[in-house]
Amino acid sequence: MKEKRLFASVLLMAGLCSCEVIDNDPDKHVQDKDSTYVRLASVAEILSELPLGRSHMEEVYSAVSSSSGNGYDEEYTMRKLFTDPGAGVGDDDGHMRTRSYDNPLRDLIADHIYSMAATKSQADFSPREYLEMLSSSDIQIYWPFSENWDGETMPVITFDPEDEAQTNIGYRLECFDDGSRHVQKVIVDEEMAQEQPVWVVNRNSDAGYTTLEMLRREDPAWGEGGGAIIVKPSAAMSSAAKSVKDVRTLLLKDFTMKRNYDSWFAGASEFFVKTGAVEDFTASTEAEMKLYSPSVTDFLIVVKRNQVGKPQPFNAVLVSDWTDQMSDCAFMITEDDGGTRTDWNCTALVRVASKSYGIELKIPFNTRDDIVWRGMLSDRWLEQNSNVVGHFGDVDLTFEIIE
Repeated sequence: MKEKRLFASVLLMAGLCSCEVIDNDPDKHVQDKDSTYVRLASVAEILSELPLGRSHMEEVYSAVSSSSGNGYDEEYTMRKLFTDPGAGVGDDDGHMRTRSYDNPLRDLIADHIYSMAATKSQADFSPREYLEMLSSSDIQIYWPFSENWDGETMPVITFDPEDEAQTNIGYRLECFDDGSRHVQKVIVDEEMAQEQPVWVVNRNSDAGYTTLEMLRREDPAWGEGGGAIIVKPSAAMSSAAKSVKDVRTLLLKDFTMKRNYDSWFAGASEFFVKTGAVEDFTASTEAEMKLYSPSVTDFLIVVKRNQVGKPQPFNAVLVSDWTDQMSDCAFMITEDDGGTRTDWNCTALVRVASKSYGIELKIPFNTRDDIVWRGMLSDRWLEQNSNVVGHFGDVDLTFEIIE
């Protein structure tokens, strides 16, 4: 006998729910060409019906803590939940952990899905199909302010309404000494999430990128965990530049977000810091200029909601070999909101034989991104404001020039 079909209410045609399709990329949230995707509200409802215990809370807490430690938001993706219980974004698959889970959350979800199939007479997807769609989706459990968890209190479970709303319905889980449990519908807001554990079912937007913290681990010269950075000339630096005394390095020391950019249901703000320059520039003639090409550095920093107004260590080299012939660099900060790829076309100035020349740059960003700040940073301004806090839109930055 064929498996009974279920979850007509869980999956809707994307054409009927276009308001939930983001990033101008219809393939991002769909399983295949029939344009179906898993609804956040349905996943939240399923989680609220599970017999959650302390071990499941600890599993989610372990994952979101690990993601956060890796420089991402407090998140537990469905891919990790189904393939590597307790692992966070940035953890290698099958990485060593201090504990395993005898009855992980994925097993509770699977058991519940199959039990629903046995009691529902109509459905569009089999349990196996639905579980495959869920595990491969961009859905995750987001646990804001997870560091405040007391180790015992069960969560209120809600979902991102994806319309910038600040409140939504949620499900409060209560467990009693006799083993019984009760689910109560409540209204959830950010204040509640600060005072008690709240799991938000939302969509992941940062797992596909490498954070500053992960880059530091890949390169020992970066130091550890936002600490001191070791500055050294790049391996590609020319012999001419090495002989110039005025070769400097431009660092971004810290980054302070002054406001949240997204609804609290959507989580942290993801900023991309991009710098375009003609590094190691030592041309002495116009003909030699053709030997140089501009380069763009692009770093991701995830700033959590409880970090508003608090300087975050950045400690990244934006321009490693800044010679005295470089007049300025292009600088841009965006907050990621997706969309189609476009470019900021700008010009970096260099000096050759006392004349200034513009070299064209293309710095990529997405059409839906919030442009926090963009413009040119001159060598004179950077020298005068080294180690001074500067205001750039809704963020504060501290640059440092190292001789």
